[in-house]
Amino acid sequence: MIKTNRKWRFFVIHHSHTDIGYTERQERIEQYHVDFIRQALQISRDARTGTRSEWSGFKWTCETFWAVEQFLKEASAEEKNDFAEAVRQGDIELSGTYLNMTELPDYDLLRSIHSKAAEYGRSIGCPVDSAMTADINGYSWGYAQSLAEAGIQYLFSCIHTHHGMFALGRKQIPFWWETPSGDKLLVWNGDHYMLGNELGFCPDAVGSYMIRDEFHTPAIVDNHFEIMTTRIERYLNKLEEEQYPYDFVPVMVQGLATDNGSPNGEIAEVLRKWNAENGDEVRIELSTLSEFFRHLKQQEADIPVYRGDWPDWWSDGIGSTPMQTQIFKDAQRTLRKVKRLDPQKQIVSSAELSEIEQQLIMYAEHTWGFHASVHSPWHWNVQMLEVRKLAYAANASRLAHGALDQVRNALDGSLLYPGRPFRYRVVNTEEHPSKQLVDLEWDGFENERFKDGLEVVEESSGQVVPSQRGYQTVTVEADLQPGEQKQFFIRPAEVSKAKTTSNFKLVGAETINDIEDIYSHGAEQEAFIISQYAVESPFAVIRWSEDEGIVSWVNKETGEEMIRADRKHGAFTPVYEVTPAVDPINPSSIYTARSSMGRNRKGLNVKRSAGRIVKAKAVGSGPLYGVVELQFQTPGMSYYSLFLKLYATINRVDVAVRFHKDSVWEPENVYISLPFTNGSLDNETLWFDKSGALVRPWTDQLPGTLLDYSCVQEGLAFVSDDRSLMIATPDTPLMQLGSLEHGKRLLHTQQREDTERQLYAWVMTNYWETNFKATLGGFYEFRYHLEWSKDIGTADKAIGRCQTMSSGFATWRIK
Repeated sequence: MIKTNRKWRFFVIHHSHTDIGYTERQERIEQYHVDFIRQALQISRDARTGTRSEWSGFKWTCETFWAVEQFLKEASAEEKNDFAEAVRQGDIELSGTYLNMTELPDYDLLRSIHSKAAEYGRSIGCPVDSAMTADINGYSWGYAQSLAEAGIQYLFSCIHTHHGMFALGRKQIPFWWETPSGDKLLVWNGDHYMLGNELGFCPDAVGSYMIRDEFHTPAIVDNHFEIMTTRIERYLNKLEEEQYPYDFVPVMVQGLATDNGSPNGEIAEVLRKWNAENGDEVRIELSTLSEFFRHLKQQEADIPVYRGDWPDWWSDGIGSTPMQTQIFKDAQRTLRKVKRLDPQKQIVSSAELSEIEQQLIMYAEHTWGFHASVHSPWHWNVQMLEVRKLAYAANASRLAHGALDQVRNALDGSLLYPGRPFRYRVVNTEEHPSKQLVDLEWDGFENERFKDGLEVVEESSGQVVPSQRGYQTVTVEADLQPGEQKQFFIRPAEVSKAKTTSNFKLVGAETINDIEDIYSHGAEQEAFIISQYAVESPFAVIRWSEDEGIVSWVNKETGEEMIRADRKHGAFTPVYEVTPAVDPINPSSIYTARSSMGRNRKGLNVKRSAGRIVKAKAVGSGPLYGVVELQFQTPGMSYYSLFLKLYATINRVDVAVRFHKDSVWEPENVYISLPFTNGSLDNETLWFDKSGALVRPWTDQLPGTLLDYSCVQEGLAFVSDDRSLMIATPDTPLMQLGSLEHGKRLLHTQQREDTERQLYAWVMTNYWETNFKATLGGFYEFRYHLEWSKDIGTADKAIGRCQTMSSGFATWRIK
């Protein structure tokens, strides 16, 4: 007989964790989940008709609406009716979530996916009020808002503490999560999504993952009921010991001892047997999410309210495929351009937009590869599933840019034909004003048209505007309000190419300016002064040293330094980490080097090094911008260069980071240092552009949540009342704030006023021992845009500037 101090009730929620590509091919997983719904319908039917009366009480929760969507695509009319009826009568329940996502989706995409279950529920007369996730360990703050907008009132979070951790400092407790706009979700901060299996609720599907005890527990055991009785008693006694406030507890269970497991009617049979013997003391019942939450709301215990972000520990997977993540980000921004240029969907149909969204969703879903990716990277399934996962980003890019082409063609776009004019339209598709440099491009064979020079005319005024010539491009400046557009045309013009040497300017034959001029040379002051150790524009002076990289970034308007004095590394210096394996060519050793990292994402024996500048040179300059290259010598890379593009008329610098990463099998991390300040360290606030919300990291967070890193949308900003420094990060969304040193990790509320906080872009990682891409080798270019202003003193305006810089203006050649 089981012994506890109170009478208990288990709410058992039966589901299948959706991992698209972890255990099988993506299309095979889809087939599984479609069939799981058919199996659940049959089990429900057999239980209700008495064919299998021992399965009475069976209930099934569709963890993701994606599975339902795939089922409805191929179901017969009869199956669709049967499914809708099973939902209405409570045998099957819908979750308001679509898939278990990373933090990559922007708010538009979140709203789209969270509307799907809600719309279907309304269509069958059964509103969806509950949602669940499994495996992932957090969400952007806007995720909560998008659920609330879809009518979701309850969220059940099944955390997974492998390289992650639950929030609030304890699990199996509820809280109210207040959204950015003030709505509230009732959240259950739950345990692992297969805890019910370990407690023995499913026969032939036991295990020991969270519970490590004396029992030998493969999936199929001979002493199932002994394990079940012992573990349930210990678990409930532990809850009592921890002063758990309720006499009930929810637990998730799967029908097989694997992710993507099927429904199992025998769970109901086991629970009936248990209740016949122990139900007076501990009753165990299959339940739906909404049934559990309704019971929870009837309790008298106080439920705390929290506001803020819930950074996901598992968003770091995006750093294992950095180039494909970059393509995803570009495709998502391109889709945003399409929607804003064609708001009435007169050019690109809803179906076409939905297909772009679907490809984005499938890339942003949390599964990053086959489970053997690291120790067997040559395995056929590893190679095949990796290519297919990455194809989602490629397809999203192809479809989004194709849609943008449709829109531009419909809006006077010019395709290739003889004699087409050099006319261009430039549109600000973002919701904030912006002044930017714009490239007007043509084809190589057209260069001869401008062999003697060119000039650019702004059509509405007829004025020639300043421009800077490239090989197949000319750059002009455009200052646009949200939604505003301007048109330019290019015409041939004779430009003097006469140049001569100066008798006063102290520049050597190799064109390196490494001596200050003694005398003024009488010519007009150049916009850019470039030397071996510094570059100066009208708005900034940037200095570097060989060992420390970029050490100074002075705002000329205020004279203030914008690089922190307490920096660990210079601005945009690469920081490389590798954790050596005992045997770097042994798959087991490679796996072992990763498996004990926990939440450090590196080993105790990690080797860390920073790049050193070995060469600086001027790439070119003109009336609008100048470019300097800083070349670094960096471990783990055969090439690493920064290209600094300084603007002559805007207080902005664009940075392109180009490198060739060596292929290394051992666990690695690559960071790019961003040790910036707006010049007012005492009263500046750091803001992140999170999906659906502006967030102050380390402040606007739930207690007990991740501090080390966070996934941003388009950038970040250091904001004071009288100034801001904005950094757009279009390609690398992971921002590292916690210490790079191996050691105890801090959670929100554990930091102190003096806790060190250094900012890096975390651009690459392959540390995970199961399904990250094993090698990061290859060629990359990542972009950053920096702008500073004393006229921007709010987070909304500063982050809006990041969004416009990341997106850039929509520009195309017109008839």
